[in-house]
Amino acid sequence: MALKWYTIVVDCRDPQAQARWWAEALDWVVVFDTPEEAVVVPRHALEGEGRVADLETWMRRGQGLVFVPVPEGKQVKNRLHIDLAPHVSQDRDAEIQRLLDLGASRIDVGQDAAEVTWTVLADPEGNEFCVLSSRDQ
Repeated sequence: MALKWYTIVVDCRDPQAQARWWAEALDWVVVFDTPEEAVVVPRHALEGEGRVADLETWMRRGQGLVFVPVPEGKQVKNRLHIDLAPHVSQDRDAEIQRLLDLGASRIDVGQDAAEVTWTVLADPEGNEFCVLSSRDQ
């Protein structure tokens, strides 16, 4: 038996703005939005019944992102970050540019850009994430 990795919680100054940004970046959906939290999930997580009776189907549903307000801004490098990957059929550089156009920024966390196969970006509140090389798995 195993527990399900259900969600990642992101502390932020503006949960609603962060939820909208990540939903746009990932083509996900905002499914819950209050002053205390905003939640985004993959579109496929909304397919079928709202509640899932069997364990196997429930375990296969994707994780969500929950954004909660905190009074302080981000101050140091994240200890945990999200890795995104384009499919091999996608233009990786175009996807990075799309994220930059949405408000992401390139950042340096000590990586050697000539030697790594990923690009480090930050969301509008400065949370680091990586865009990996294209993948088919």
